[in-house]
Amino acid sequence: MPQTTSFETLLCEIEGQTALVTLNRPQVLNALNGQVFTDLKEVFSQLAEDARVRVILLTGSGEKAFAAGADIHELAATGGSLGQALSHRGQSVFRHIETCGKPVIALINGFALGGGCELALACTLRIAASTAQLGQPEVRLGLIPGYGGTQRLPRLIGPSAALKLLVTGERIDAVEALRMGLVDEVVASAELIARGRQLAQAIVSMAPLAVAACLEAVYEGADRDLDSALRLESRIFGRLCDTADKVEGTRAFLEKRQPHWTGK
Repeated sequence: MPQTTSFETLLCEIEGQTALVTLNRPQVLNALNGQVFTDLKEVFSQLAEDARVRVILLTGSGEKAFAAGADIHELAATGGSLGQALSHRGQSVFRHIETCGKPVIALINGFALGGGCELALACTLRIAASTAQLGQPEVRLGLIPGYGGTQRLPRLIGPSAALKLLVTGERIDAVEALRMGLVDEVVASAELIARGRQLAQAIVSMAPLAVAACLEAVYEGADRDLDSALRLESRIFGRLCDTADKVEGTRAFLEKRQPHWTGK
């Protein structure tokens, strides 16, 4: 039976080796306020330490929104020093999600705007429902993205395409997001969770230390020069060569059978 834990603003369901985290403020389109950040930090801290969990799915409740952005009522009352602190906190939580050591798949079921788009950007992969809309409309409020959007978006889709979205505040649909490389797949809304679980199961079937090492190599190597990043890759490759899972994986391949991973 799935194990479900309720937080003030989200739900977490663990079934097998997959966790499903659902933002649960549908009455405000799952807008991100201070409590949401508190709950996200707590749940991802717990899941990072939970040896049962290999993949984390992240979505929004209701049919309209993944997360429609920051809570505008909070922003309207925010001055300069508090604004910087709020930005830093949001960046810290999203970085925690990005570097939790486990693949996180955003299942974008509707609006992913502003902070909601930035939350999706902090995930490992993004699958969008065909009805999804994405964008960074902060310029319409006299602001810029404050939770990493100006940095992750150009790294993902290139500076020119990112700047077009940033300076126009334009919303794009799922098909355009796929064309730009902002999302990895587009599926029918009714198939979104099932596709997420299918992809999670494909990842779960792989060697756990190798999956974690892929994340480590990509994220730690991204800001290094190529020579330094290649040395990092070699160190990680060598480390994996000393694992029981590498012995099992190569042996299973040669014996034409499925491997049995132990994470050691």
